[in-house]
Amino acid sequence: MHKRIENIKYAVITVSDSRYNNLIMGKDVNDESGNLLKKELNAEIYTIIPDNKNMIKGIIEHIIESFDVDCIVLTGGTGIAKRDVTVDALKEIIEKEIDGFKILFQKLSYEEVGFSSMLSRAMAGIYKGKIIYALPGSVNACKTALKIIKEETGHILGHIREG
Repeated sequence: MHKRIENIKYAVITVSDSRYNNLIMGKDVNDESGNLLKKELNAEIYTIIPDNKNMIKGIIEHIIESFDVDCIVLTGGTGIAKRDVTVDALKEIIEKEIDGFKILFQKLSYEEVGFSSMLSRAMAGIYKGKIIYALPGSVNACKTALKIIKEETGHILGHIREG
């Protein structure tokens, strides 16, 4: 049995053009999904970025290099629209994909929203010894994913750290 890691340090990134644009214009930003994840995961690191592959990869690198985190959770940009590039950016850097997360998330999502669950490209993977989750931007999808994240992240980290 692998050692389960406790006291996991999370970072949360919201990927959204509209929220980022409001942020840089000094307007109020309503980020229900990001705020939910930040609260539920007790994340000390939280930011909003636009749907931009280079910025997604860049903020992940920056967080890993600058902060002591175990897991990064992104919300937004996992659909099939042209601007949904979160998964595409992650696939360029992920060292190992955790396919089971996608399968479990799809199953739970199907039970909640039916066939439209197939429009989500939620994923998880390992990069530089950290777990990265990419979730849809909806609050309900984040609540669904939190069930898995809270239960299994410590277990996954135990495997990663054992080598």
